[in-house]
Amino acid sequence: MNSIKYTILLVTLFLGFGCTNPPDYPDEPVISYVGMNSNTFIQGVQQNGPELQIVVSFTDGDGDIGDENNAANFFLTDSRDNFQFTRSVPFVPEQGTGNGISGEITVRINTSFGHFCCFYPTGQEPCTPSTQFPTDTLTYSIHMVDRSGKISNTVVTEPIYLLCQ
Repeated sequence: MNSIKYTILLVTLFLGFGCTNPPDYPDEPVISYVGMNSNTFIQGVQQNGPELQIVVSFTDGDGDIGDENNAANFFLTDSRDNFQFTRSVPFVPEQGTGNGISGEITVRINTSFGHFCCFYPTGQEPCTPSTQFPTDTLTYSIHMVDRSGKISNTVVTEPIYLLCQ
């Protein structure tokens, strides 16, 4: 009789510890700026130069992140001229009834990218050296969209300094 009580108690303990509640995230993506690998770069005239890596964390309550067809769903907007470029977050398949997911996304931007240049208030051609304006500063506003079209909040990076040499 005692062994039956202990068995029931053990089964109850295993069932209690084995069940976890799915995360309670909102259905729209929520992102947070985590950081970047560096905030100072020489303007983008070098081939195979260093890359800017921006890290953003995310949650999504219904887990519908990414697109099977690699459609643009991650957007970065340059603060200087509102130029927007896009990335595609890899497809994350939905699993079961508790689809809440979280993770980190690292965006890599090649600094030889033509838009990674100093812009000058005098109209001087971008990506040319300047002694009058030795640096340029920008930030990126970032948001993402999930498969059902829900738009995340927007986060802003810390300032990025371009050396206009």
